[in-house]
Order: sequence, then C-alpha cells, then structure tokens
Amino acid sequence: MSERAALVLAARDTIAQGSQSFAAASKLFAPDTRERAWLLYAWCRAADDLTDGQELGHGAAPLADPAHAQAELERLTAAALDSDTPLPLPFEALRLVARETGMPRRFIEDHLAGFALDAAGWRPESEEDLLRYCYHVAGSVGCMMAVVMGVAADDQDTLDRACDLGLAFQLANIARDVVPDAQTGRCYLPAAWLREAGLGEADLADPAQRDAVARLAARLVELSRPYRHSARVGAARLPFRSRLAVLAADGIYGAIGEQVFALGPAAWDRRVRVSSAGKLGLLAGAALRSCTPPAPASRAGLWTRPRQS
Repeated sequence: MSERAALVLAARDTIAQGSQSFAAASKLFAPDTRERAWLLYAWCRAADDLTDGQELGHGAAPLADPAHAQAELERLTAAALDSDTPLPLPFEALRLVARETGMPRRFIEDHLAGFALDAAGWRPESEEDLLRYCYHVAGSVGCMMAVVMGVAADDQDTLDRACDLGLAFQLANIARDVVPDAQTGRCYLPAAWLREAGLGEADLADPAQRDAVARLAARLVELSRPYRHSARVGAARLPFRSRLAVLAADGIYGAIGEQVFALGPAAWDRRVRVSSAGKLGLLAGAALRSCTPPAPASRAGLWTRPRQS
C-alpha cells in the first residue's frame, strides 16, 4: 500500500468515528474528491480535539493551558504547510490535501483563528461578532471544501456561497447545543441578544428559562435560512456528485435546526438528531434538488467573509 493510500484510509477511519453525518455525505463524492474531503476532515477534527481536550469529538474537558494547545496547533499546521518534516497523521493529511488542491492558506489560517477565539474564552457581543465567529469555525471550512470540490480560488461568489453553508451549519449547531454549552460554561449567543431577552449566560442552563432560550434558538435558526438558500445557488455550480453531497449535508444540518425550531422548549429534553430513515428521505430530496435549478437567492444583506489575501 502506498503512503498516500495509507493516509487516506486513516483519514477515512477518523471521519467514520468523528462524524457519522459527514461520513455518510462524503460517500456521495467522486473518489478523488471523497478522499480529499476525508484528508481535510482529519485535520479539522484533530484541531478541534486538540483545542477542546477531547478525542474524535467526544469527552471534551477544560484544558489546563488553552494558549499552549493553540500554539501547538499553529506550530504543527505551519510545519505541514511549510516543510516536509514528518508529522502526526492529521497534519500529514493537511499537507497532502493542501498540495493536491492548491488550497489558499488564508482559509486554513482563518480556521485556526476560530480556535484562538475559543482558547481566549471569547464571547460575541453582536450578531456581526457571531457571524464572524461562525465564519472562522465553519464558513472557512466551507471555503476549503469548495476548493476540494474544484472551485477556483478566485471564484469569489461561489466561495461566498460555500461559506454561507458553513455559517448555516454552525448556527444550527449553536441552536441545538445552546443548553449543553451553557452547562459547560460556553455561550455563543450575542450578549446583545441576551440583554434584549433579559437573560444572563447562567440563565441558559436554567430549566425555568427554557421558553426564553427557545426563542433565542429560534432566532438562530431564522438567521440561518437565507444563508442556506444562498448556498444552494453555489451548489448548483458544482459537479453532480459534489452537488448531491452538499445538498444532502444541507438537508441533514438544516433538519437539525428546523427540529430545534419546531420543538421549542422541548428541544433540549434529548439531543436533536436526524434518524437513519430521516436521512434517507433527505437524501432523496437532495437528489431531486440536484436535478432542478435552485430558486434565485441574492446575497444582498448577508454577512460576507473577509477578503484578505
């Protein structure tokens, strides 16, 4: 087995353990794209684990020295991009996918900046702050995945729409996890929203405040919808198999947000998930949308990622 093949197989195992939803969606990609998606995921998963004190997305625990973990992540990532020094598997995976795709370094560095915000205990003050954070932790990944799928690094509108899907995913995740996040001392809701609702961060974990928390979660889901619509326009420009995979992922993550919206105060009685049968139905819907033009969706008024070089 070649070194590349071994690296790809290890990355495949990482995604199988770290994200069942993404692993399922990745099977829809053409082989080269699928392998590169696995490689990119392996690095993203390792970066998240390193900074959250967890393993494959599970068992998160407060780090004794978050700044040291962030510095180590940045060191290993820079070594992957700037050298041929042997590195742990996830960073070898990043090196390979970056070289094979010509990945713009700015997207990698923007993603690292999201981990730096978490390491610093950052909190969003405004909706603008929230969307910028969502870009760093998820929108930048959307841009990287677009490059993996063959989008040119100078196709700004398609990259913006790939970013939009990442924003929508992250907003749905925040809505689903607002209560468990609060129970572990995390809050991604803008402080301005909390003040408007007459809540403090501690109130988010209080069952007596569940109605008010549900209204805030619904606001997140409502915020995500135009970004999902925009992303579908970008997805229509992709090769068929990539388009199908993206629309399937959109359906799954969108369904999570919409379940939170529909359940209201009951959304945190148990973790919101999409069943296997539900995923099959969403895949069928994605297949149908893949064969039909998307509804027009202007980006006017939507938050737009930074354009640094």
